[in-house]
Amino acid sequence: MKYIILIATMVVMLCTAAMAAVQTREIEYRSADTAMKGYIAYDDAVEGKRPGILVVHEWWGHNPYARKRAEMLAELGYTALAVDMYGEGKTAGHPEDAGKFSGELRKNMSQATARFTAAMEALKNEPTVDPEKIAAIGYCFGGGIVLEMARAGIDIDCVVSFHGSLAPSAPAKPGTVKAKVLVLNGADDPFVKAEEIEAFKQEMEAAGVDYTFINYAEAVHSFTNPDADRFGREFNLPLAYNKEADDKSWQAMQNFFIDIFK
Repeated sequence: MKYIILIATMVVMLCTAAMAAVQTREIEYRSADTAMKGYIAYDDAVEGKRPGILVVHEWWGHNPYARKRAEMLAELGYTALAVDMYGEGKTAGHPEDAGKFSGELRKNMSQATARFTAAMEALKNEPTVDPEKIAAIGYCFGGGIVLEMARAGIDIDCVVSFHGSLAPSAPAKPGTVKAKVLVLNGADDPFVKAEEIEAFKQEMEAAGVDYTFINYAEAVHSFTNPDADRFGREFNLPLAYNKEADDKSWQAMQNFFIDIFK
């Protein structure tokens, strides 16, 4: 009888483990009069509330790559929201459109801030999220956006920029930045000049920001995205995937989160 009970218990445990998986769903939230189309990912095997991570997309818009990163964060035990910064889930298929969409938003940082904070509130309201533990990561355009949000003094624990732009719309002021900052940059990225890196470091230090800057050798722009090689060929852009830099930067982010959310 004990043997039968043991077997039954093991079957239940195995079935429960098999059922536990990353859960995803599309959500809609609003910023002013604009509908924003987001994507939530979390692991239902994780008990209780956990930190929430915003994922800000590349200049292409809210696409499958941003969703993939949200799912990867869910696998690490976080709840992630792939945000929509352009509104209505708008995406670009050509650099001209991507540049137009991202440029318009970069010129209107008040709108960008409103859209970012709307996403942050949506994430905080998720039942699996501890609203006191919020971070943001961003890629390329998104990396620049999360740095701008830190500069603006958004109340967030930390931000991580992957191959993002560094130039500020307005430099960080002493005492304003609440977030810890991690910048993961391709050392050979032609879009990020040495003088920009030096200016960024001076800006962070002058403002008293707790920041870390890591350069990855032989990595160029968009080094985390496996589709970068295809985009580079198709549009004649200096983009390339670098698996070593991708893996190392993702691990650096994990270590950063562990230290902050311990």
